[in-house]
Amino acid sequence: MGRKRPERTARRANERAARQLVRDREKLAALSTGGSKEHPIHVDSAAVVEVRVRSLACPQCAGNYRLIDHRAPASGLREVDVKCDQCGAPRTLWFKLVTSEPN
Repeated sequence: MGRKRPERTARRANERAARQLVRDREKLAALSTGGSKEHPIHVDSAAVVEVRVRSLACPQCAGNYRLIDHRAPASGLREVDVKCDQCGAPRTLWFKLVTSEPN
């Protein structure tokens, strides 16, 4: 049999842990507000969607987002594709237009 190489074993364990951390952060981002169609970020107007996107941080590296595409798949719902400027992670954010009119 071969002999164990402790440096390689430790490096591979660290790489596996880093990959698992990325998967966990992605799962958390999908469950957070704006991460899915079921949990959109509420905004008053479509005009503020891009402003809100610029104020959000990437869950992987805390970098800023760059807006790629902005769609309206349904009335009052906005689907926004973004990409992190720092790590390049793509993400889709969801927004829902809500009115804040007085009763």
